[in-house]
Order: sequence, then C-alpha cells, then structure tokens
Amino acid sequence: MVKFGLQFKATLENVTNVKPLGDDFRWFLKLKCGNCGEIPDKWQYVTLEESVPLKGGRSSASMVQKCKLCSRENSIDILGDTIKPYNAEDSERFKTMVQFECRGLEPIDFQPQAGFAAQGEESGTQFPEVNLLEKDWTDYDEKVRESVGIYEVTHKFIKC
Repeated sequence: MVKFGLQFKATLENVTNVKPLGDDFRWFLKLKCGNCGEIPDKWQYVTLEESVPLKGGRSSASMVQKCKLCSRENSIDILGDTIKPYNAEDSERFKTMVQFECRGLEPIDFQPQAGFAAQGEESGTQFPEVNLLEKDWTDYDEKVRESVGIYEVTHKFIKC
C-alpha cells in the first residue's frame, strides 16, 4: 500500500482556516489502476463516513472498486487524522491537506467542489458553504466590511 498526499495551493484574501467540512465531505478524484493503467472518465468520490470491508475481512477502506479493464480489486482509504486546514500563512504555497492510503490505485486528479468552509481572518466570521469548483470563491465579510476570497486554487499529489 502507498500513501499519497493531496497538496492544496490557493491565494487567500482576508480568510484563513479553509478546510473540508464534516465526515460526509466528498473528495472528488480521478483514479488510475496501478495494474493496467486504466483511468475512468468519470469523477469518483470518497468520504470519511463510508467504509467498505476489504477481501479477507482484515480491514476496510473508504472505497473498493474493481477495475473495468483488468478486473483487479483496488481500494483507497482516507486517513482522517491527516486532514489539515489551509491557513493564511500557507497562502500561495502547497500544503498537504489530506492523505490517502491506496492499494492498487493512484490518485491523479482532484476536483474541489462544495463542502469547504473558511473563516474571516480578522473577524472570525464563518463561511460554511464555500464552493471551489470554479477554482475561485468570493464573498463579503460584513463585520470588517471587506471582501474575502480564495483564488487560483490548484493542487498536486505527492507520495508520502
């Protein structure tokens, strides 16, 4: 099994503590079969709240799937204790936000969507419904009368 870290990078304006919200947060990934190299066209998601037993009953994973091309059973598991917020001091630098334990799969792409939360840097105002599908998000913080935003969202995967 191999661990992959999803590194997140963005430019933050007057916000901090950008993070996925809740155990039902959906990590949308493109996954490559380590056996035959097949990459399905569709985005697949994994969540912390889903757990599927592995063959042999020794453990479980967030998702188990059979490759359509080679029929190999592969799995991916979210390592919940590795989920970290992206803070103002991380702005414009890559930071590992989560790690995945993979057996036979390799994450090759990530699509941020709804389910993120952010906090006003000076005011502490909560922004619980941040959608990063467009790679940019903006709002207005009434407490400090300033615009807030998350811009130029990008990512990469690293082996851990």
